[in-house]
Amino acid sequence: MSTTLRLASFNVENLFARWRFKDGVNPADANTRGWIVDQTHFVELGQDDKAITGAALQAIDADVLALQEVENVDTLKHFRDRYLGGRAKYPYIAGVDGNDPRLIDVAVLSKLPITHIRSYQHFLEPSSPTTPLFSRDCLEVDVEVGVGASKSTLTLYVNHFKSMIGGRSQTRPKREQQAAKVMEIVTERFGSSPGGSPFVVLGDLNDYMQTDADGSPGISALVDWDQVENVVARLPVDDQWTHFFASGNEYRQLDYILPSASLASATAAVPEIFRQGVPLRAVKYTGPRLPGVGLDNPKASDHCPVVLQLEIP
Repeated sequence: MSTTLRLASFNVENLFARWRFKDGVNPADANTRGWIVDQTHFVELGQDDKAITGAALQAIDADVLALQEVENVDTLKHFRDRYLGGRAKYPYIAGVDGNDPRLIDVAVLSKLPITHIRSYQHFLEPSSPTTPLFSRDCLEVDVEVGVGASKSTLTLYVNHFKSMIGGRSQTRPKREQQAAKVMEIVTERFGSSPGGSPFVVLGDLNDYMQTDADGSPGISALVDWDQVENVVARLPVDDQWTHFFASGNEYRQLDYILPSASLASATAAVPEIFRQGVPLRAVKYTGPRLPGVGLDNPKASDHCPVVLQLEIP
């Protein structure tokens, strides 16, 4: 008997605990008692965005959430408690501070027990003994699924690859290296033909599969790997976009759920791309928006959550 698990991946865009001084406050005076978050001196940034992000996550109601651009676990706990129903809704949490200088990490929130966490942020680029290979991390997380005799383990590999800032072609080699290393990590854990094992590679891979004037994809080895399936490709081509880039008026798939071949074959469902939190200027989406969404801000994110009803044999 199989178990159904609602799995989602979402780049929540700058889920920070950042503050600015209120008008008329001298920062030196505000800090006389040490670094204390005091509402008389500080105002939290991005509260409108966080409320809409929380509404989006409540609407998709996933059993397991793989998140990107989270500042740290404490920030995620505070967000969970304020907007998602607290520990009672998502009692399990996983995150490790990664490599990004902006302090944006990958993390997991889960209704199901998390039994194993492993970070791969220590890997270095082959050509550099000091440069991290993963821009953030490849976070390996085991989730316990089912009960009793039907209990099993689902392994997630949560990623946030190198961005295209600086040019798609110029940044492509980094994403190629990251994709190759993820495949190596999966193979080392599950063997030379890992597609028969219960795992999912997911996250913001920061590239799309089309070749255009800006170059070719740096993630194709992973996305086209015969051990996984890009389930978003089950949707009509025009409905596969997960990100809106305003400057170029571009709609692309940058976010992926890649279940192992065996999980993909057991799962007939078509994934859902939840777009109610995208800004109004993303005019390709004509459906309803969450309350409070603006022309550009506030919004849930510049990415859309990808959700899959995954069947685990």
